Amino acid sequence: MQAPQYARSPARPPCKRRYNVRCLAALLIFLGTYLVVAMGGVPGLRVDRTGAAIIGAGLMFAFDVLTIEEAYAAVNYDTIILLFGMMIVVANLRLSGFFIVVGSWVVEHAHRPIWLLLSICFVSGVFSAFFVNDTMCLVLTPLVLEVTKRLGRNPVPYLLAVAMSSNVGSAATITGNPQNMLIGSFSGIPYREFTAAMAPVALAGLVAVAAVIALVYRREFREESRLALPHRAVHINRVLMWKSLAASAGMVAFFFAGWPVPKVALVAGALLLITRRVKPEKVYREIDWSLLVLFIGLFIVVAGVEKTSFEEDLFAVASRFHLERPAAMTAFAALLSNLVSNVPAVLVFKPFMPHLGDPRQAWLTLAMASTLAGNLTLLGSVANLIVVERARQHVRIGFREHAVVGVPLTLLTLALGVWLLG
Repeated sequence: MQAPQYARSPARPPCKRRYNVRCLAALLIFLGTYLVVAMGGVPGLRVDRTGAAIIGAGLMFAFDVLTIEEAYAAVNYDTIILLFGMMIVVANLRLSGFFIVVGSWVVEHAHRPIWLLLSICFVSGVFSAFFVNDTMCLVLTPLVLEVTKRLGRNPVPYLLAVAMSSNVGSAATITGNPQNMLIGSFSGIPYREFTAAMAPVALAGLVAVAAVIALVYRREFREESRLALPHRAVHINRVLMWKSLAASAGMVAFFFAGWPVPKVALVAGALLLITRRVKPEKVYREIDWSLLVLFIGLFIVVAGVEKTSFEEDLFAVASRFHLERPAAMTAFAALLSNLVSNVPAVLVFKPFMPHLGDPRQAWLTLAMASTLAGNLTLLGSVANLIVVERARQHVRIGFREHAVVGVPLTLLTLALGVWLLG
């Protein structure tokens, strides 16, 4: 029996007239979705950022702004596949105990407060560049809390180093954070070329993180007392660890060799699921499914608003502020990233980036600014919130305490980024 054939919905024509009902509906849905994303939820309702994206996508269908086929076409599957594959690889590394082993070894061999700070910055920043910054914050926060408690040190500067170094270090590669994954897919910039341009920015930024924290908390680091931390046994799964490391090393090698990044990440993740030792449920629990759904919903919402005159209006604003200039692009991207978060900000920029004089330079500047701007405020990135929430039972890090380091650090690193990319 032949499978039934369903009629395809005709594509909706662009609603470019400003007062067209569908046009107004698309704009209002877009603005409402981004408002909820910026607020983190709806007062009085149990609607989070992911829920807002799903509702926004559904309303685009309800008001006939998009057809189902147009929604399918709007989703950037390269980004979804890359993020999903990386989540599986990172989940295996985390379950094996690899990150804890490396973190413990490094902090145990840091015999001065300043060296402990530098070690934390280095580990958090370097591993965030390849294995997504949020993961490093989840792993390192309890380790840093335990170490500082055993040493009798103030945990706050070291915890700030975890969050801020993870943000800065993640700028180095396409796989460092979700917004870079988006930019890598949209721009077509090869992994090796992206890293060559952004790694110096990340390296200079990590030095700046250590310098600013050491300056703000100079009483903590003025002491030259020797830190003695006895070795602590760490439970690891050696077979899983070596298997995960081999898959990760091969994956990164293929990235730099120029192979398609989403394909390589998914193959690496798939190979790691072939196992007799780890229950698949453990790996699946490590995957941030809500983030994947958030991406899909935002892709559809942005596709809906692209049917309006919003793209032309935004480009007119961009022309007025000369966003083709790196400094202007940096300021605008940093502001928007702190208003609506970095992933939604990148999606707002997507429609008009090809119209700028040097799209490659503009994409790199956007990657730099949207990432480094995450350190400006406590709410600037998910990494900051992960550290604060995981440490809440032991120490309180408030908005002001974060800003004392975050504001000058962000201004300094953004200036360094504009200079190094210019």
